[in-house]
Amino acid sequence: MSAEPIVKMVDIEKHFGPVIALSGVSFDVKAGECHCLLGDNGAGKSTFIKTMSGVHKPTAGQILFEGQEMNFNSPRDSMEAGIATVYQDLAMIPLMSVTRNFWMGREPVKRFGMIDFDRANSTTMSEMKKMGINLRSPDQAVGTLSGGERQTVAIARAVYFGAKVLILDEPTSALGVRQTANVLATVDRVRKAGIGVVFITHNVRHAMAVGDRFTVLNRGKTLGTAARGEITPEELQDLMAGGQEMAQLEGSLGGTV
Repeated sequence: MSAEPIVKMVDIEKHFGPVIALSGVSFDVKAGECHCLLGDNGAGKSTFIKTMSGVHKPTAGQILFEGQEMNFNSPRDSMEAGIATVYQDLAMIPLMSVTRNFWMGREPVKRFGMIDFDRANSTTMSEMKKMGINLRSPDQAVGTLSGGERQTVAIARAVYFGAKVLILDEPTSALGVRQTANVLATVDRVRKAGIGVVFITHNVRHAMAVGDRFTVLNRGKTLGTAARGEITPEELQDLMAGGQEMAQLEGSLGGTV
């Protein structure tokens, strides 16, 4: 694993008028690493994602990509640099084919501007197979796939088009056990391919399954970062839940929390 981060966010602040959404957040991810960012609802995870991916400009702080300071003015800027984001809604059209969703307007063309569907279909099948998914047909509607398989299409698409860092927004939050296992296996494949993964989640078990490092976000601030082996799932859950605040609440309610 490279010693230098691909992306490094330093003392990031994001204000929306008088509301401080992020306050001095520092975070980085290295090649071949899965760095999990955990936090409950309202912790600032969405603002963090949008700041790293160019949707929001930080009010203060630095974003470094491969050691160079970046000023992303749009998601396109971050994508061109090599940062791809897979949001919960996946940005897919259910009635369109897997191939169409995979390429999304970037289909290979032949002479005279005609789409090379043979190449598009074979590439889609090949890239999905690399991720452990054997499609029945590249022409099947993406809406016929399971939630985990659709996640894998989005991840495979990002990897194929050159992502160096992959941000995954709660990729397992709405999935069953088997589909979750498939997505976690996909994350592991991506990490082993040398891509840095930022795994956003509120599920400690899922984070522990694939994470190399864990950072907890609470009310727009980071509470700490620990590497695998330095923290137990129980300690991580306690930190995410507020630690001392939960202990005090449990005491006041007679140990019923």
